[in-house]
Amino acid sequence: MPTKPRLSHVDARGAVRMVDVGAKPVTAREAVASGRITMSREAVAQVRSGAIKKGDPLQTARLAGIMAAKRTAELIPLCHPLPITFADVTLSERPDGYDIEARVRTSAQTGVEMEALTAVSVAALTIYDMVKAVDKGMVIGPVRLLEKRGGRSGNYRANR
Repeated sequence: MPTKPRLSHVDARGAVRMVDVGAKPVTAREAVASGRITMSREAVAQVRSGAIKKGDPLQTARLAGIMAAKRTAELIPLCHPLPITFADVTLSERPDGYDIEARVRTSAQTGVEMEALTAVSVAALTIYDMVKAVDKGMVIGPVRLLEKRGGRSGNYRANR
């Protein structure tokens, strides 16, 4: 009978712990995450015409997402601080808002999935913050991991 996978951040007694990655080899790792923000027609029109009074929400969101990837360990309690070697956030127009994608790379002993997911989430929240005067009913999500490369668990690619 196959053994049930254990959660890596919980010890045998059920206590939360940080995983010791000290013995793992440093390898190249990459993760890609995606999300979406949907908004009203009026909000889309104002963003695309440059009429948002706070400034350009798309460029601000890109920068916020990159900054968030670099600071993920400060936000997620058991994340390891990682030397991010690359982070990028792209925003693609949809009729009802934007698709958001983040790509993050490192050479480290653990992966950058959380950094990519955090980048997408913070980029979406930044757009919400800058556009909420026009549309408080914007919807964020779903945010998910699209792919990861490197590490002991190997590669992963979500069904798109």
